[in-house]
Amino acid sequence: MQLNLSRPICFFDLETTGVNITSDRIVEIAILKVFPNGKEESKRWLVNPEMPIPKEVTAIHGISDADVADKPIFREIAKDIYNLIKDSDLGGFNSNRFDIPLLAEELLRAEVDFDIKNRLTIDVQTIFHKMEQRTLSAAYKFYCDKNLDDAHSAEADTLATYEVLKAQIARYEEIENNTKFLADFSSRKKFADFAGFIVFNKKGEECFSFGKHKGKLVTEILEKEPGYFGWLLNADFPLYTKKVLTAIKLRSFNN
Repeated sequence: MQLNLSRPICFFDLETTGVNITSDRIVEIAILKVFPNGKEESKRWLVNPEMPIPKEVTAIHGISDADVADKPIFREIAKDIYNLIKDSDLGGFNSNRFDIPLLAEELLRAEVDFDIKNRLTIDVQTIFHKMEQRTLSAAYKFYCDKNLDDAHSAEADTLATYEVLKAQIARYEEIENNTKFLADFSSRKKFADFAGFIVFNKKGEECFSFGKHKGKLVTEILEKEPGYFGWLLNADFPLYTKKVLTAIKLRSFNN
């Protein structure tokens, strides 16, 4: 089966130093770019994270400090990665909640102006959990009848994710073969940022999802408490969240 695409889609997977979006770093990234005509292009990079990889993390993905000691740092490959994905929608396994936010942080740190606007994202894990409630290895066995022998290898996980999505479309009549449906179906709450600090209400307005202003309009709070904006920019929030807040403030100012 071939995905019904209106534009390219890049399936990708990250192996990292940990699970903190703001402080952890990428040690491996694999990208599989699928074009509307069915053509596929794959790339893989090992990355020096410029910080130690915890032993307990190495035990999961098998990448040690020695493996990446002579590899490029992310800043050196950031533009190559961006050029590969800039015209594409994005897909992955748990990508909406982890891989995309962390990749965005790395790109912004490298001064590459990554933005999710006008880009669809398909989270194969969300589709899987809505339909079957399992893990990627179980999904691969269930949908494709194959064993994921190299689990936690970014390249193997990326290919498995792509194959699982195609099998999901073939298996379920209610899942449509187009990226707009898949992106909507695999989404959870509508976030203005990746990390979920800013959410959309029923009217499509940005609201804070945390702290003393939880549920309140961002524009309203930034107008009433201008000092709060400065605190947010200096606090330990993801760079993409700060980018979204700045865009909201500028939009309000221009209006």
